[in-house]
Amino acid sequence: KEAKPQEEKKEDKKEEELLVPPDIIRRSEILNLEYRQGPEIPALKYDFPDSHFICFPYETRRTGIYAAGCSHRPMGIGSTKEDGAGAAMKAIQCIELTSRGAAVHPRAGDLTFPEFAMQRCTQCKRCTVECPFGAINEDEKANPLPQPTRCRRCGVCMGACPERIISFKNYSVGMIGNMIKAINVPAEEDEKPRILVLACENDAYPALDMAGLRRMNYAPWYRVVPLRCLGSMNLVWIADSLSKGIDGVLLLGCKHGDDYQCHFIKGSELSSIRLSKVSETLNRLALESDRVRFETVSIIDYEKLPALLNEFAEKLQEIGPNPFKGW
Repeated sequence: KEAKPQEEKKEDKKEEELLVPPDIIRRSEILNLEYRQGPEIPALKYDFPDSHFICFPYETRRTGIYAAGCSHRPMGIGSTKEDGAGAAMKAIQCIELTSRGAAVHPRAGDLTFPEFAMQRCTQCKRCTVECPFGAINEDEKANPLPQPTRCRRCGVCMGACPERIISFKNYSVGMIGNMIKAINVPAEEDEKPRILVLACENDAYPALDMAGLRRMNYAPWYRVVPLRCLGSMNLVWIADSLSKGIDGVLLLGCKHGDDYQCHFIKGSELSSIRLSKVSETLNRLALESDRVRFETVSIIDYEKLPALLNEFAEKLQEIGPNPFKGW
């Protein structure tokens, strides 16, 4: 084939672009789905958009783009109209929030984006792999390359980083660590255990609030620290808690699996995977693995929470006080 000059190639490309009707919009250009997500909307095994959140049934992995009607799930004409109206309302909410400079995600309303201390980055790629929204690409040197327009500020990348180089201006590993350090731990002779709860602010924390509003009773030894998403949980918080003398750590996250309810898709699932590796830390500290527990709850499980909390407190009393108390 005869090679064409560069100028002729450009002219041919312009002619091809002119052949495309102006009212046809390329979906890949709108969504800008690249890298680990591919050019299409992430789909489930039946080719429906991966937006079947229980709490956000219209969500996709792109802020401001909502699935509705038969693209969402099989339904009739009446259900399609209702579903389309719901998606339109979510779009209106998104427009109103952005018009006044507010954040659509997360619940905390944070407007900052993750910051990277690149001088300590080891190019492990955990942040790029675990980000649920493909908001972190890689440059030619395998360094993380943030894409702010895709980011929902969930903090999953912060929890994934083993070097703790990722942080937000008002949400960081050190900030949560200081909250944990500020917890008062009773002396061993007081026979009062101290238990830390790391609770997702989307479902678990509101469920605890609802239990309190209904005057439900549970052990008074708990201290709760809300997290933007349980996927932002860094294992150093568990190590610091137990080495401080806290008797147990309870993680409360959203339900994961096929019918997942995590507001950030897979944050809760990632935290459970990380927690499966915590036994090494506990062995290093010569502590029982039962001192750390992971539970999934939905916002309507507030009636079950007191029994769950009391059961874990009783288990810790059976195990005995943390040997690091008073150190």
